Amino acid sequence: MSLTGWIFVLIIVATVIGGLYLLRKTANKMPIGEEQMKRIKERQAELERQERQGKHD
Repeated sequence: MSLTGWIFVLIIVATVIGGLYLLRKTANKMPIGEEQMKRIKERQAELERQERQGKHD
């Protein structure tokens, strides 16, 4: 393989590794405010309540 081929291979490998690192670094960083979390929990409780009522009917 020529020098140009090796350079392309190194660029591709570096791009893939950099992309995976960036994905890992930014994963699970979704700030949720207290008010929004409260609404999420209320909605979840409401859905669970509806499921229980639906199963008993």
